[in-house]
Amino acid sequence: MLRRLKSVDGGIKINGIGAKAIDIVKQGDIITLGRQENATVEANYALNAPIVLENKAVVIFDKPAGMPVHPSAGHRNDTLGNLFAALYPDLVFRPVNRLDKDTSGLCLIAKDPYSANILQGKCHKLYYAAVCGDTDASGTIDAPIARAENSIIMRCVRGDGRRAVTHYRRISGNERYSLLEIELETGRTHQIRVHFSHIGHPLAGDSLYGGCREDIERHALHCGNIHFTCPLTGEEIAAKSGLPEDIKRLIQGE
Repeated sequence: MLRRLKSVDGGIKINGIGAKAIDIVKQGDIITLGRQENATVEANYALNAPIVLENKAVVIFDKPAGMPVHPSAGHRNDTLGNLFAALYPDLVFRPVNRLDKDTSGLCLIAKDPYSANILQGKCHKLYYAAVCGDTDASGTIDAPIARAENSIIMRCVRGDGRRAVTHYRRISGNERYSLLEIELETGRTHQIRVHFSHIGHPLAGDSLYGGCREDIERHALHCGNIHFTCPLTGEEIAAKSGLPEDIKRLIQGE
């Protein structure tokens, strides 16, 4: 951040006058730091995702299934980033946790580069998933994940992959599905989806990894809890999001 401030004309000022980082300051001087940042994401005012919590450092959205987090070649104007650009035109989009397009739930966005840097890897999250079949009451999956051959998207469990650890406990279920609370010890791409497919219990609706799509049209995964320490105040912050209706119906058997 200091390097960027030094590279911008007027990035560091003493009493309103441009200064260098090595300049001497006196008691009573007013030091101003400022760096112009332009949002590169197009604003879309028609999008909607509930804001669960907001303060000066962060905003937490409850992202619906079907909404990507980042703009991409196939999603230029329908993402959480486009919504953020509409709501906060002067801020840069800095997601701290990233969810797949069809994963619903809490998505934490930092409002400044300092908060984004401090929060990386410091947020505790709980996920909820409906998986096919009847699982054990609890367990840990410790299996390395690698990119599948001849695929940009798919991942697989393979000996030469990066270590991945997933903890889970069964909350409820029926003869077809189990509802699990999941905590990740590591954060690999598609980790939850790959791990539960690997143990024979793919996520309901997850056609990419062998899940049944008879009762739901997307993989049944939801980020339901997140807590962290606010980088600006030191306050402990927690947010929750209830299970969406499509996952509830799987467990209730409706």
